[in-house]
Amino acid sequence: MCRYRHASGRGSLVCFSFDVNINGGQNLMEALKAGTSAPEFSLPSTPDQQVALSELRGRPVVLIFYPADWSPVCGDELALFNELRDEFAKFDASLLGISVDGAWCHTAFAKDRGYHMTLLADFEPKGEVARQYGVYRSKEGVSERALFVIKPDGVIHWSHVSPIGVNPGADGVLRALESLSGGAS
Repeated sequence: MCRYRHASGRGSLVCFSFDVNINGGQNLMEALKAGTSAPEFSLPSTPDQQVALSELRGRPVVLIFYPADWSPVCGDELALFNELRDEFAKFDASLLGISVDGAWCHTAFAKDRGYHMTLLADFEPKGEVARQYGVYRSKEGVSERALFVIKPDGVIHWSHVSPIGVNPGADGVLRALESLSGGAS
């Protein structure tokens, strides 16, 4: 179970999610688990710039796989992570949102929503990085709604896949980062 509280104080949403790949049989892949080396990748962050996972070695990285820009649940999920940037900064964590949308789409989406995090385009070959992490929904052609916390040494510390229509919140990610830092934030 997760708790999602919007920073505006307009109420809260309690949702249920599971640490298994629940998707109505659409995807036979299994998300990578804790203890697995995080697959290396380099993806466009803008039409003319790339971000490689190896560039972030030495600090925790949070991968936020989401199905699509402009969808309501994805927008809410990314808004929450955006609002909690200062909390993630306490752990020196890099936030990377990843979907199969293109870099131009990400640029417009981030500008429209006021996001201050890096969005990466797993566009071509479509979903290649999501497939490497075991979170690609081949029938729909999008990624699962999945979260990964990667340790500074490049090993997955925690992973979670939510039902595609459920915002998983950030509590699990923050707890995983806190456990990496020895409980101090």
